[in-house]
Amino acid sequence: MTSGIISKYKKYIYYRNISIIIVTSVLMIICFLISLNTGYSKLSVREIFYIMLGKGSQNQKLILFQYRLPRIIISALIGAGLSLSGCIIQGISGNPLSDPGLLGINSGAGLMVILYALLSGVSGTFSIFLLPFLALVGAGVAAITVYLLAYKKHEGISNSRLILTGIAVQSGLFALTVLLIVTLDDMKFSIVAGWQAGQIWGANWSYVLVLLLWMSILIPLVILKSKTLDILIMGDEIATSLGVNVEKERRKLLAVSVMLSACCVAVGGNISFVGLISPHLSRRLVGSKNHILLPVSVLIGAVLVCMADTIGRTVIQPSSIPTGIMVAIIGAPYFIYLLTRKNISS
Repeated sequence: MTSGIISKYKKYIYYRNISIIIVTSVLMIICFLISLNTGYSKLSVREIFYIMLGKGSQNQKLILFQYRLPRIIISALIGAGLSLSGCIIQGISGNPLSDPGLLGINSGAGLMVILYALLSGVSGTFSIFLLPFLALVGAGVAAITVYLLAYKKHEGISNSRLILTGIAVQSGLFALTVLLIVTLDDMKFSIVAGWQAGQIWGANWSYVLVLLLWMSILIPLVILKSKTLDILIMGDEIATSLGVNVEKERRKLLAVSVMLSACCVAVGGNISFVGLISPHLSRRLVGSKNHILLPVSVLIGAVLVCMADTIGRTVIQPSSIPTGIMVAIIGAPYFIYLLTRKNISS
């Protein structure tokens, strides 16, 4: 009798999770179509279909293929990458309110981008391929600094110490970034200011190609590590008893999180809250098992950034609000709600 109830419950959970994946996938498609139709020049779904078949005007093709489509794809990829990075950080820190920005990863990546802008600017084909690597160096140095400062011999890394150290490093990097910004000329300042606000400025097919290349490697790698992440969430003692080298696996996952965050920050700028909100919402929907949590979080993150970018391009046409600001407008109230709750579900 009991085994039958357990079997039915497992089937219910399985079909519910599949339904959530289908629903979020449909939401992503809807958001994608709405975003294609949104802008200063309107394109109906019918017109978009004809343009895809090569029957639209040259102006319509230019709008769709050179402006909107690459921007939408980049928005979705950034949302997926930051969300996945947040899942990893929350898993290895044991804190559902942590994200890459909290550990100084985004600030480290941003600092390197600003240094590069200060020295040579960020335009040109060479910069397109160089920026993700520079951002990775900055994010990596920040992450290593946090890790070394939080690590204690014979104790390893305490979750609370990791978060507090991350906040301290992030504050220092932010202060250094502000000092550098005031030395920029007007043109470079406008680029950096847009980056700081989360303006998706790398909206062309070259950036799509670079970001897609990184994501096609890193996302499957994280999903393959989902079981290890499940074990690490149980705590260091249990993970060690199950034969997991805790510190080694934690360093590997942290490195992947840094790479995901760095390449997204290099292209999309300083976009906060995605790595916090998407994993948290996904956890409330499907639970904490990472084999299902990670794909759902990727979809929700993609929808969130794509939706924020679409709204930002719409509300004050012909101008636009940076995507990072729109995400903050959406995410800040939810973050406050989480902080005011007595018990934060993990």
